[in-house]
Amino acid sequence: MEAALPISAAVNPAKRPAKTVVAAAPSISLPLRFVVTGLVALLTGVGWLVAQPSLLTTYHYNQNIVALTHLLVLGWIGSVVMGAMYQLVPVALETKLYSERLAKWQFAFHLAGFVGMVWMFKTWNMKQVGHFGCVLAIGVGLFVYNLGRTLLRVRKWKVVATAMAASLGWFSLTVLAGLSIAAGKSTYESLDGVAVTGGFRPLLDGLRALGALMAHFDSLSAMHAHAHLGVVGLFTMLIVGVSYKLVPMFTLSEVQSQRRAKLSLLLLNAGLLGAFISIALHSPWKFGFALMVCTALGIYGWEIAAIVRARERATLDCGLRSFLTASGMLGPLCVLGLVLAWPRLPLNVFTGQLENLYGFLGLLGFVTFAILGMLHKIIPFLVWYHSYSPQVGRAQVPTLAELYSERLQVAGYWSWLAGLVTTSAGILLQNEIVARFGAAALATTLGLFALNFGKMFSHVFRPKLKPLASPVAK
Repeated sequence: MEAALPISAAVNPAKRPAKTVVAAAPSISLPLRFVVTGLVALLTGVGWLVAQPSLLTTYHYNQNIVALTHLLVLGWIGSVVMGAMYQLVPVALETKLYSERLAKWQFAFHLAGFVGMVWMFKTWNMKQVGHFGCVLAIGVGLFVYNLGRTLLRVRKWKVVATAMAASLGWFSLTVLAGLSIAAGKSTYESLDGVAVTGGFRPLLDGLRALGALMAHFDSLSAMHAHAHLGVVGLFTMLIVGVSYKLVPMFTLSEVQSQRRAKLSLLLLNAGLLGAFISIALHSPWKFGFALMVCTALGIYGWEIAAIVRARERATLDCGLRSFLTASGMLGPLCVLGLVLAWPRLPLNVFTGQLENLYGFLGLLGFVTFAILGMLHKIIPFLVWYHSYSPQVGRAQVPTLAELYSERLQVAGYWSWLAGLVTTSAGILLQNEIVARFGAAALATTLGLFALNFGKMFSHVFRPKLKPLASPVAK
């Protein structure tokens, strides 16, 4: 990945292939299968919003919005994060992935699990959600084990490795919490005979005990706690930690304060733990822990701003601009989060729409925008390294900038922002027409991204090489 290379290689890979670093990376097919799956899920999700904008203009506790949320969280964001971590962890930490074969098996479990879960959520068959959730959990277990074994090879742990390890832990807890919620909404009378004859009585008793435990929690509070555990614990934690590696490399800068970086992760982990428990228990303490999370993100923003100010690269390309703009979304998200965490906030139609806006901006305004920005940086290098690194010195190879269209990137940046603003207005106004226009703008961005994606991948199938210039005879 470009971000993991020495600075000169990141700026102009044709000058330095950086083989010793990138040799640790898995084959290009591994991360790309996750990325392609994620993009298909994102296109499906945004298309769903265009077709049914009422999902955003009515209260979010219904089977369709729960299905859509899991399509975006597991199918889109989860898939891309897994693929990116399989690529980033070995390269950024300069160690080989424990098992590429295990990662391929994990992909199969992940794909079957999230597709089945989304479909069963849509029909609100919670027992089958639990079954497919178990399939997904097997995949998550393989993912965590594979990366955990890889992280154990790291000799010196820094902020990035710590954030990755923490995100894996939160991911595991998120899956366990989700399975617990599904168990609490299921009944098992039809399995009594099978359990006795098949020797599954202990498992059945355990599921019933788990369901009885979840009955003590308010359903909506448990769902909100589960959502924050995943979005903040896995995705936000990972973005914050990886930023301390990627942003300095892309801007030709360096982390300005290791103390600030470590403090942001410490407060984020502590605040998330407290927020998860207090939200699940519907405790007024959730406001205090929300404030701790916001403080952590404020310190993170402070450090990122310091890194960007100290940069040696004068201009910021569109991919990095998208990532930094997404990070700026954390400001309004923190304000919304604190408002919604206020213990005496009344639950009415308007506050319900604020919750919708909070979830929409969190998933599509912050996480998705940040990922799209980094994909504009990562995919060109993956393609370039796969297609052209063996030809350096043998033929004229294109630069990274020649693999994609910057105009399409810029157009996509502005159309995504326009889509976010318009859809947000539709949510607050409860206006389906406005929300549909906003979702259509988001879909336009994805169309532009797909065109650029195709342009980049044309180099995989048809490398564009030119012969080296002949030496001039004296």
